[in-house]
Amino acid sequence: MDVLFTPFSLRSLTLSNRIAMPPLASFLTDKGGTVNENTVEHYRKRAAGGPAMVIAEAAAVSAEGVVSPFQARIDHDRYVEGLAGLAKAMEEEGAIPALQIHHAGRQTSSKVIKTEPLAPSPIPCPAIRGDVHPLAVSEIQALVKKFGDAALRARDASFRLLEIHGAHGYLVAQFLSPFSNRRQDEYGGSTENRARFPVEIIQEIRRRIGPEFPVSFKISAQEFVEGGLDVEESIRLLEHIVAAGVDIVQVSAGSDATPEWICQPAFMKEGCLADSAGAVRSALPVPVMAVGRINHPQVARRILEQGNADLVCIGRGLLADPEMPKKAAEGREEDIRICIACNSCMASIFKKGRVECLVNPSLGREKEMEIQPVGQPKKIIVVGGGPAGMNAAWVAAMRGHHVQLFEQGPALGGQLMAAAGVIRHKQGIQKLVAFHKRQIERYQVVCRLNCAGTLNQIRAASPDAVILATGSLPLIPAVPGADGPNAITFRQALDGFGPTQGPVVVVGGGATGCEIALYLAERDLSVTLIEAMPKLAGDLEAMTRKMLVRKLKERGVRLLTETRLVCIEDGSVRVADTQGRESVLPAVPAVLAAGGLPETRLWDELQQEPYEVYRIGDCNTVGTAKEAILEAARIARAL
Repeated sequence: MDVLFTPFSLRSLTLSNRIAMPPLASFLTDKGGTVNENTVEHYRKRAAGGPAMVIAEAAAVSAEGVVSPFQARIDHDRYVEGLAGLAKAMEEEGAIPALQIHHAGRQTSSKVIKTEPLAPSPIPCPAIRGDVHPLAVSEIQALVKKFGDAALRARDASFRLLEIHGAHGYLVAQFLSPFSNRRQDEYGGSTENRARFPVEIIQEIRRRIGPEFPVSFKISAQEFVEGGLDVEESIRLLEHIVAAGVDIVQVSAGSDATPEWICQPAFMKEGCLADSAGAVRSALPVPVMAVGRINHPQVARRILEQGNADLVCIGRGLLADPEMPKKAAEGREEDIRICIACNSCMASIFKKGRVECLVNPSLGREKEMEIQPVGQPKKIIVVGGGPAGMNAAWVAAMRGHHVQLFEQGPALGGQLMAAAGVIRHKQGIQKLVAFHKRQIERYQVVCRLNCAGTLNQIRAASPDAVILATGSLPLIPAVPGADGPNAITFRQALDGFGPTQGPVVVVGGGATGCEIALYLAERDLSVTLIEAMPKLAGDLEAMTRKMLVRKLKERGVRLLTETRLVCIEDGSVRVADTQGRESVLPAVPAVLAAGGLPETRLWDELQQEPYEVYRIGDCNTVGTAKEAILEAARIARAL
C-alpha cells in the first residue's frame, strides 16, 4: 500500500492520509484581518485537492502581533464568524480544519502596528531593524492569556487542531533562541527558562480547551545563525514543550536572520529538512510533521519510508497544484504542476501584499480563474511555445476551442527551457514544461514544431483568433563593439555558443546576468560581472537573491556594481565608474545580459488582418515569466 495514503490517528482525529498543508501566509483577508470570500475559496480549493489536514495561516493573537494589515486575526470575538466559515469550507471538502496562532514579536514594523514591536530582549529584528520594547514579566503573562483566548476562539470556530507558531524568528521563537533572548530572569538563560514562555502558553491553552484537543507546535530546529538553535538544543527545548501538553511537532528551520531556510529557494535540495525532522522524531515520544521543499509525492514518500516523519507538510506544492494529493492517489502524477521553488509567492507578498504563483496563475484568484466551457468554439492559433504560449493553448483547448500551436524551434519550452537545460538551480523548469506538454497532449492541441508562424502560415490556417507569445529579442547596448565579434548574447551562451576559456565579462547584473555569471563560473571560467545599478539581481525575490549573490562570491566572480559599459574591444571591455573613471577588463568574450526588447514583427504584420489578435508576455511588455503566464491564463479564459 502507498505509504502516503495510509491513515493516521492523532488523539480524536483520524487523518485519511499522511499529507497536511502547513500554514502559509496568503494575506487574502480584508484589511484588519477578517476572513472574506477570497480567503475561503483559497482554502476550499486546497482542501478539495485531497490533503488529510489543512492548517490555515497564522492568525495573530494580539493587535501588535501582526506582520501585515492583511494578516488573519483572532484577538477578538468578531473574528470568529469568518474563521468558522473557513473551517466549515475545509471540512466540507474532506480535510480536517486546523489553525495556527501567532505573535510576530520583534519581526514586524512599527509602521504596521503603530507602536514599538515587542521582544524578549532589547535586540532589534536583524531584517527589519528599529527599536523594540523588551517585555516585562507582567506583559509576558498577559500574552500567555491572549494565546489562551485565541485557542478558545479557534475551538469555537470549529477548528479541530491548533498549532502554536514557535518557529521562524517570531515571538515564541525569540524566547526559545539565545540568538534573540538575552534575559537574565526566569524567561532567559537556561534551556528550561527559554522554554518557559511556550510551556506557559500550552498550559494556558490546555486549561482553556481541555486535555483532549489536539495541539501542534512548530519549531525551527535549526536557525543557521551564530548563537541560534541547532537540532540538539531544539530537542532539549521540545522535551519541556511536549511535556506541557503538545501532541505533535512540525519541524521547520530558519529565523529572521536566515529567511532562506524558512522558504527554501531552488538552490536547496528537495526535502532539505527531513533529517532534522527525523532526529526530532527519534528523540521525542510524539509524532512529527516534516516540511521544507516537499514538492512532489515521490519526495513525500521517501521521507515517510525513511522514518523521518509521520506526516509530510506540502505547502508551496499545494499552492502550485492544489490537486496534488488527489492526482497522486489516482496515479496521475504526470499531471501534477510542480512547485519550482522560484519563491514568486514570497516576492508577491512583499511587493503586492498578497500571494501569487508563477506556475499557477489561479492562486489567490480562484473565483476569477474558474475555467468555463466555451459556448461557440473558435479556431485559435498560438504562436510561440514557451510556458505562456503553452498555457494559453491548452487552457483554450480545455474550454472547447480548436487550437494550433506554432513553435519555430524543434521543441517546446522556449527561452526558459534553454536556461533549465544548463543552469543547475533552474532545472525545475523542465518539470513545468513537462506539465504543459502533458496538458497540450491531453486536450489535443495541434502542435507544429519548426514552424515560425509566418503571416502566410497563419492566413492558410484561417483562424478566428491569434495569440502571439513570440517573446523578446536581446537588447544590444548602444556602445561601440556591442554588435562585434567579441560580444555574444546571453541566449547564445545558454544555447551552447558560450565561452570555453575566458576570462569573461557579463554585462548586466539583473537576475539573468547573475545566473549566467554563476553558470560560467561553475564551468571554472574566470568571470567578472558588471552592473550599472548599485544592487545586483534587484529583480529577484530576496531569499533567492541572497543565495545567488552568495554563490557568485563563493565561486570567485568579481562583482562590479555602479559600473557601466563604455565599449567592447578585441579581447577586452572598457568600463567606467560613477565618477567617469575608465578601466579595461580582459574579456573573451563579453556576454550581453542587459535585458530584451519585445518581438513585434508579427504583431505589426497582423494589424490589417481580419482576426482577433492578442499578445502576451515579452512580445507585449518585457517582464517576468509569472506575468506572462498570468496574461496567458486570462486571455485563454476570456476567448
